[in-house]
Amino acid sequence: MSHVGVPRGTVRKRRSLALLTAGVLTIPALAGCSSDSEQTSRGVPQDIAPAARDRVADGSTVNWAVDAMPTTLNAFQADADSATTRITGALLPTLFPMDATGQPKLNPDYLESAKIIEREPKQVVLYKLNQQAVWSDGREIGAPDFVAQWRALSGKDSAFWTARNSGYERIQKIERGADDLQVRVTFAKPYADWRSLFSPLYPKEVTGSPDTFNDGARTTLKNTAGPFQLKSVSKAKGTVTLTRNPRWWGDKAKLDTLVFRAVAPKDRTKALADGTVHITDVDSTTANRIALALRDGNNGGQPLTHGPGADLTPADALRSWALANGSDEEQAEIARAAREKTRKAVAAYGTEQKALRGYAVRKSLEPAYTQLALNGESGPLADDRVRRAVARALDRQELAETVLKPLGLPAKPLGSHLALAGQPGYKDGSGALGDQNTEEAQALLADAGWTRGGGAAEKPKDTKAGSEAEKKDEKEDGGKKDTDKAEDKDEKKTDGTGADADKKTEDKEEKEEKAGGEEEKSDRAAGGSDDSAASRAEGLYIVGQDNKPGARPAQGLDASSAVLSPSRTAAVHSLALLRQAQAVSGDTAAADTVAKVSAQDKQSGGAPGAYAPMGTAAPAPASVNGPLGKDGKTLTLRFVLPSGPGSQSLRGVGERIATMLEKIGIGTEITKVPDESYFKDHIASGDYDLALYSWPATAYPATDGRPIYAKPEPATDGSLLVEQNYTRVGTDHIDQLFDQAVAELDEKTARELMKQADARIWAAAGSIPLFQRPQLVAVDKKLANVGAFGFAAPRYQDIGFTDRQAAGSPADPKK
Repeated sequence: MSHVGVPRGTVRKRRSLALLTAGVLTIPALAGCSSDSEQTSRGVPQDIAPAARDRVADGSTVNWAVDAMPTTLNAFQADADSATTRITGALLPTLFPMDATGQPKLNPDYLESAKIIEREPKQVVLYKLNQQAVWSDGREIGAPDFVAQWRALSGKDSAFWTARNSGYERIQKIERGADDLQVRVTFAKPYADWRSLFSPLYPKEVTGSPDTFNDGARTTLKNTAGPFQLKSVSKAKGTVTLTRNPRWWGDKAKLDTLVFRAVAPKDRTKALADGTVHITDVDSTTANRIALALRDGNNGGQPLTHGPGADLTPADALRSWALANGSDEEQAEIARAAREKTRKAVAAYGTEQKALRGYAVRKSLEPAYTQLALNGESGPLADDRVRRAVARALDRQELAETVLKPLGLPAKPLGSHLALAGQPGYKDGSGALGDQNTEEAQALLADAGWTRGGGAAEKPKDTKAGSEAEKKDEKEDGGKKDTDKAEDKDEKKTDGTGADADKKTEDKEEKEEKAGGEEEKSDRAAGGSDDSAASRAEGLYIVGQDNKPGARPAQGLDASSAVLSPSRTAAVHSLALLRQAQAVSGDTAAADTVAKVSAQDKQSGGAPGAYAPMGTAAPAPASVNGPLGKDGKTLTLRFVLPSGPGSQSLRGVGERIATMLEKIGIGTEITKVPDESYFKDHIASGDYDLALYSWPATAYPATDGRPIYAKPEPATDGSLLVEQNYTRVGTDHIDQLFDQAVAELDEKTARELMKQADARIWAAAGSIPLFQRPQLVAVDKKLANVGAFGFAAPRYQDIGFTDRQAAGSPADPKK
């Protein structure tokens, strides 16, 4: 699936810079959101139509769609992307690919064994290579290849343009073992994730010099060691063509040729119908069309009940016929042209639907998760109480159901930043932050000073995130002052008007709700998944500042009584966080703080202002009171979302989040930006308050997770060095836990350290995991061993047709 908001190069860059994957595995049966006990998680299985190799025919060509032509075939460069990963996976050695449970598994095609043979005084790993493993030029894979890759990626030679070196910088030396098939690697510092190294493994001809590493491997790979070898790269055709490797020593590839073809997501339905591709990630719109095609079958020659013209009523058809055959020649010509256009569209749609019957949609959950990122560098979200309030306002179950339930996939919110359900290290740590709770979210905001009536015209001048919105507000302030005065007068007149005013208001609300419902029906009739031109265009709107009937102050309550002092509630919430952190880490300092706070709570009288006199009206919901304010600033956050046609689902999630935040008094200014600039110009640069983007799964959280959650460090020019921590939120304690885990050679202990780190990341509330992404793959129904792989890496040599196809030519799904 196309990943909006996922920077190029994420799949490989995460080991040094971080690894990102917008708006897009395995889902467990989560036992709520408790962090007190280990959760047993069961993953959604992969869906690849498995078949024994003897049932798969030899020969034929398969076309596999990728988002774009790879800019490099060097997976260790900064601009490597998902196409780079897909292609090199069929060409180069991966020593420990991920299995279906998200764990690294030794690849017997390349290794007989690999294990730690010494721990003291230095960690030593001994690799025993498969004696048949050779490069495509006939040379044995051996220690020289390991040495060259270590030197290129160690970071000691800046002439090599590499995006990551994590793990390689810990190596002290590499030497030949007892024979040429043994490679002995000695580490200067212990490294728990040693299995992540040397994958993919490049030949020494690529990694041996800066020139070949930097430039030589960008467009070609002359020496490979996989079931396929590179035949050609055609930018004009948008194809990368692989053929069987005649020197491959493992199971022979079933396909003669494997072609990776660049097809934009918007063109994939047509590419499937035309038979241009056999395998492609698709969105829910294309998946639904394939499902309808399979449901309809031959349809007995009856007109389709969906697609162009399907919503035309008999009355509409009669009116169109009458106009086309009427006496008004001008109107008749227009009507005839419209009828002809509709006829062609119906015919084309029908032809495509017939072709789509040849495909199946294989679905699972992608090894990646979508998160809500909160930029904590400056502005309101620099206060951890505001970040926690945002998190506590979210109904993550509802958000998961919004995306996954319509696809028939298990809809459970994700409970960890560092493992996915189904992986052995998974534990739901969200309890360190707490469940959705509107009252506690409002209490946190009030404790941070954000109250009803605290907003005014003056804007602070030092806010970075969301600055564009504030500039716009400043320009509009002059025009709003007079309007505000008039509104104040209207409110005074309205107070105490009694049942008549209430009835008028209710009638108005009922009419507006009815109009809204009709508008929703209209939107659904217009095509459901296709965006209107307006939604695709750049633009913004503010949630919580649209003068809806429910947005005015509650009658009979002034600003001072709208929110009661919640200091005791906020104190209890903070105490709970301290207790959870202390329970996880055994931190005595945290325990002392807990004891002090608990003693204070027990004092008679309670917190000043925590209670209201008996009979005082309860505060109205924030959605009725409108946005909160503080020091002359309205609490409005800039929510940046991608505007492209493939990001409808992500925008839908964003709009639901905005509605949830409105309920606690937080306004959101939704800004839609082009997909191509979404990450680079907004997420990476910090030009946002709230954003949605995804991270991929990893079998090595201690290595891959640290750059994402490391505490930003100040640079000499005053900026922040954030690595891949685009939320700019981190703590020293989190960094220490990562450092301990990456050096811990006992796997069980390392996993416990990662669970402690995850609890701390939850409590910091910079990143809120929402759900694991759906994985929808359209595949020719006759193809086996390919589809929605979930965690696992493909076995390219097993992919093929269960029905024999004409060798050397693509299968035609229309046949």
